[in-house]
Amino acid sequence: MENYVYKDIVIVGGGPAGLAAAISAKNNGVDDIVILERDKYAGGVLRQCIHDGFGLQMFGERLTGPEYAARYEDKANELGIEIKLNTFVLDISEDKVVRAISPEDGVVYYKAKAVVLAMGCREKPRPGIMLPGQRPAGVYTAGLVQRLINIDGFVPGKEAVILGSGDIGLIMARRLTLEGVKVKGVYELMSFSSGLKRNIVQCLDDFGIPLYLDHTVTDIHGKDRVTGVTVAKVDENKKPIPGTEQIIDCDMLVLSVGLIPENELSKSAGVQLNNVTGGLFVDDTMSTNRDGIFACGNVVHVHDLVDFVTIESNNAGKCAAEYVKGQIFEGDTMNVIPTNGVRYVVPNKIHKQHDRKTVELMFRVGRVYKNAKIVVSDSNGVMRSFNRNVLTPGEMEKIKLAQADIAAAVGDITVSIEE
Repeated sequence: MENYVYKDIVIVGGGPAGLAAAISAKNNGVDDIVILERDKYAGGVLRQCIHDGFGLQMFGERLTGPEYAARYEDKANELGIEIKLNTFVLDISEDKVVRAISPEDGVVYYKAKAVVLAMGCREKPRPGIMLPGQRPAGVYTAGLVQRLINIDGFVPGKEAVILGSGDIGLIMARRLTLEGVKVKGVYELMSFSSGLKRNIVQCLDDFGIPLYLDHTVTDIHGKDRVTGVTVAKVDENKKPIPGTEQIIDCDMLVLSVGLIPENELSKSAGVQLNNVTGGLFVDDTMSTNRDGIFACGNVVHVHDLVDFVTIESNNAGKCAAEYVKGQIFEGDTMNVIPTNGVRYVVPNKIHKQHDRKTVELMFRVGRVYKNAKIVVSDSNGVMRSFNRNVLTPGEMEKIKLAQADIAAAVGDITVSIEE
């Protein structure tokens, strides 16, 4: 077609994953790169994360979200990497044609030698959790409240109840309190928090905000505006227990009930999805099942720390560059299978022969374990084991396997938990 724009690498998403992947690809010898970002600025959600705690792994410093994003945006600009803002990707074909639209360029077809998917994730909305009750104003996701306060300078209420103990909700409990909002409590359906321990301590305990486990919201009150919610304890089947209901007066309900990898575009490219996470299946080169299509960051699985996103994206950018240069890594692969308490593992496949010294596996468990053991096995039995005092679903685990062990493994690898 006449309006094809030919690029070596097209990166979909200009958040921390996309920026890091582009920089890594550039540093590994590929110059013709474009980042397509639908927002009016690069940096993704980090732009609204004004709290610190970012960058400890990558820089050994406590940075705010905007500071962390700026370092990568500045580096991308310094390297001359093209970033197309206000550019919405409509679909991606299996043969790596990316169709995008923008006010400046109209519809453009980018024909890529390699594509890196870095669209991030989104919050589960109210319909996603089948929350009963009226539909008044005042029901927000935690990320929306964060944007309203930190970007738009607007505090959307005076008294809040938070449903779900994800990290964004915990952080916003503190942020709302600092803005003068009375946070009545954080209510969590599960018997454990889905957020990091440090956020429970720093955002709830330090501000006297109660966390109620095994609780949920069963009704929302108010016609035009939220006037309160009904909360109740739940049983072992997560069903509300009659007689435990309590009405909490509030004018806003904040939902922090999980994040979903943003993979509608991946489906158009025929990329294989993980039914557990909603993310993508990738191997240790961050390659998907579609030739020349790579992925990184929260589009693969939801990370705890942006530093881990960056490390993963560096690998994706490097491997995409090697692919473009014809340095395609082939050879036997083995599946990495989660079992016995492990919900998922990334990567899903690893190459038996490689020039690396170690392979890092990332995974989450399905419940809280204490004094447990992470066991990695092949067809011959246990390869390695790792002791852990505590394992919790709210924190991503990471283990490393030596390349020598991988090369000697027989059959597929399993990762499991033993108590």
